[in-house]
Amino acid sequence: MCIACTHTIHRAQHNFGWNKDFAPAVVAKPGETIHFECMDSSGGQLGSDATLETLSALDFGKINPVSGPVYIEGAKPGDALKVTLRKFIPSGVGWTANIPGFGLLADQFTDPALHVWSYDANSMVPALYGPGGRVPLKPFAGTIGVAPAEPGTHSVVPPRRVGGNMDIRDLTAGVTLYLPIEVDGALFSIGDTHAAQGDGEVCGTAIESQMNVEATIELVKDAKLQTPRFTTTEPVTRHLDGAGYEVTTGIGPDLMTGARESVMRMIDLLGAEHGMSAVDAYLLCSVCGDLRISEIVDQPNWVVSFYFPRIVFA
Repeated sequence: MCIACTHTIHRAQHNFGWNKDFAPAVVAKPGETIHFECMDSSGGQLGSDATLETLSALDFGKINPVSGPVYIEGAKPGDALKVTLRKFIPSGVGWTANIPGFGLLADQFTDPALHVWSYDANSMVPALYGPGGRVPLKPFAGTIGVAPAEPGTHSVVPPRRVGGNMDIRDLTAGVTLYLPIEVDGALFSIGDTHAAQGDGEVCGTAIESQMNVEATIELVKDAKLQTPRFTTTEPVTRHLDGAGYEVTTGIGPDLMTGARESVMRMIDLLGAEHGMSAVDAYLLCSVCGDLRISEIVDQPNWVVSFYFPRIVFA
């Protein structure tokens, strides 16, 4: 338990969408630190004993629960919510899945696949993946945001201008996130915690892992922020940088095609060099590989690169 926290949002206090009319789980003053008990993106449906049968029976109406909301006193439309992520308390259990119809290469990977992870929640040493693979961990919140002004309940799946399911893997401990406020009280929620993810989350899932989060919430009055922004205070990839990278590219006039081709070529490379099946390589790319736009000015063709950290097999 966080001894410096003013409030606790319990795991049962969650919603499966965004709505400005949701009753707040707690009312907080600016500057208070809150302890959030968050759920994984399956809402607890996939645990350490999960199987392909469990995955196939997944209730998509219970996907991506967010803990909250928190009503912040004095928050008004036009202000910004300043969220300082203090600490992540991991569970030590997670999962990564290929869910048919979802992911960057959904047309190529049409069958369900599941990998259940077990990691040391205290030391956070790299998590094992198959023969020889070890994935460096860096916990963060995949879904974090405030309520939109539009009436009604909105899906938690797509990201929005007020945050939500952004899956930005750099929203880790020590980072300060600023969110534009559109409704009185802001109605802040957080969830979808991950133990590790690559930029792009290419198969659609990361190491999805239940965690608790401590965050300090402040107000910036009249900020007129248009979309979320955040500040980091240290390097963001040093947990991956130690042995360099293997990089594949996609080159052409369409960025989405380039992204797909760069990932496909990395899957082929991992298969050739490490004997991995294509779906295993796809899941692994999602939890630790990074999509980057390397060049977007030399028309008519752009370059998308996929960076895979060599430290995973070092």
